[in-house]
Amino acid sequence: MRTRAAISLTTGLEDPEKVTVAFLVAVGAAEDQRPTMMFLTKEAVRLALDGFAQATACEGCPPLADLVKRYEAAGGRYLVCPICFNARHLSAENVVANASLGGTVPLWEWIGDEPVTTFSY
Repeated sequence: MRTRAAISLTTGLEDPEKVTVAFLVAVGAAEDQRPTMMFLTKEAVRLALDGFAQATACEGCPPLADLVKRYEAAGGRYLVCPICFNARHLSAENVVANASLGGTVPLWEWIGDEPVTTFSY
């Protein structure tokens, strides 16, 4: 089994370049057939809402919507902090199919005892 990749993202569209970099790393891992999880907290929880991830960070940067599609197609998953999500009064009905609400306990369960490569943005 390939080494898992865990990407922690706290930033939302207030910093589209940081979000784009996190997605580029996540897409690279997922397309390399690594089990990949993005743990979304703070403003990043909105990225798990269907249709929300619409931005182009800079000239020459890939559109975020394209990266989101590639991430899903490669089997990438999101774990969305329920405290952050609920504090923003968001609706779980609008969460994308490859996302689930879950906090640190499900994150540690997903990580398990095997080595994991981690990134934090």
